[in-house]
Amino acid sequence: MDKNKLLVEKKEKVVAGGGAKRVESQHAKGKLTARERLELLFDENTFVELDAFVTHRATSFGMDKVEAPGEGVVTGYGYVNDRLVYAYAQDFTVIGGSLGEMHAAKIVKAQENALKVGAPIVGLNDSGGARIQEGVDALSGYAKIFYANTMSSGVIPQITAIMGPCAGGAVYSPALTDFVFMVDKTAQMFITGPQVIETVTGEKVSAEDLGGSMTHNSTSGVAHFHNLSDEDTISEIRRLLSFLPSNNAERTPLVDSGEVEGFLEHLDSFIPENPNKPYDMRDIITSLVDNGDFMEYQAYYAQNIITGFARMGGRSVGVVANQPKVLAGTLDVNASDKAARFIRTCDAFNIPLLNLVDVPGFLPGTEQEYTGIIRHGAKMLYAYSEATVAKVTLIVRKAYGGAYIAMCNKELGADIVYAWPTAEIAVMGPQGAANIIFRKEIGEADDPVAERAARINQYDEEFATPYKAAERGYVDDVILPHSSRARLVDAFVMLESKRESLPRKKHGNMPL
Repeated sequence: MDKNKLLVEKKEKVVAGGGAKRVESQHAKGKLTARERLELLFDENTFVELDAFVTHRATSFGMDKVEAPGEGVVTGYGYVNDRLVYAYAQDFTVIGGSLGEMHAAKIVKAQENALKVGAPIVGLNDSGGARIQEGVDALSGYAKIFYANTMSSGVIPQITAIMGPCAGGAVYSPALTDFVFMVDKTAQMFITGPQVIETVTGEKVSAEDLGGSMTHNSTSGVAHFHNLSDEDTISEIRRLLSFLPSNNAERTPLVDSGEVEGFLEHLDSFIPENPNKPYDMRDIITSLVDNGDFMEYQAYYAQNIITGFARMGGRSVGVVANQPKVLAGTLDVNASDKAARFIRTCDAFNIPLLNLVDVPGFLPGTEQEYTGIIRHGAKMLYAYSEATVAKVTLIVRKAYGGAYIAMCNKELGADIVYAWPTAEIAVMGPQGAANIIFRKEIGEADDPVAERAARINQYDEEFATPYKAAERGYVDDVILPHSSRARLVDAFVMLESKRESLPRKKHGNMPL
């Protein structure tokens, strides 16, 4: 037989995956195949497949008679926006994309190659889980993937998209990566499925409610991005990669964002006169960043804090901002976790941080205390203190107490701190402070109500301003809101050459 023809036939068999019937079933569920997903991810005609001929060597439980073209996973490399990226895509049409020894070996090889060359790796997960017929070999495969995830952590960006089922031990590889995308309705993640839960605990829950995309985006915080389709997910992965460097030794790509707008008049009257009136911090963010382009991270989780990627002067920045519309912008357990994780991700990949502050404090209450607000809030303090990237803070309104510190004040390592004239920097709000400081005077006054109002006004004028902090150098400058974008862009340009080293140690002991 012609050997060239044989090669072509073998490759055609691998490309066919589980066959036309199973491909049709995949499409009927609203899902793309593994190869279709990779075609969308990579620039046209740049994907190079590796290990196409790898297959399992299991013989137990009839596996000696089972063919698995490509071993149920497609691996290789290509280019996304002309930059090298590795990827793997599990093929649900081949034995349900189940993971066995050689399936895992293909993924691990891709992970190790990506680490060697300093390229991001994208995993497109769509699997029925461990291949039970292979027993402990499948478990060993998962463990090798987890180890490779950990070795790559903080060195190359690791992105996972859950595009189908992901259950049992399989969920821990995504959890070890930097970014997790999930597709609405077709993706589920859980340790134990609905049937096992009902058997063990008596609880009845659907797979979607237990581990669907919105569950993990809004409730558990396991996922970071919620998308409506495979196509939308892959488009957003490409967008995310545009904000990231290829590895921790590189800077983020420089993008031509056009001219820097130097005058944003609407910001001068943006902050409400009533200090307790909410507003949407996203309006400030989109005014400040290049072309209003802001990719929010964990948009549905802990919405009292906003995190995400943008550009200022063409370079990527990570934005951390309080959201007065939700819980008055207070910091709670979940917001602290969300922010700390994002801060550390940015620091790992040389992405400067822009911190926008309007925070009245940590959320009070027994529930927060019992769930460890002290421990969780400390994560933000740790993350900011440890971060060596450029850190620029802009205080737009309230900055009270420990939460003012937790949002990256000067002493936590902010390189530049600006404040608007509307900023209120103090240990606590004027009303609470007046009640404590002037308790005796208020109690002894002929008209306690009037006295209290006068004392609140006194405290407000003396301390609930940016000027005391500016007098002591805790604020570098009080700026007019309309000049903010130009001043911030200039600050980040000035800080591009920043170099800072931490004390030598094996690693710190973050309050997890």
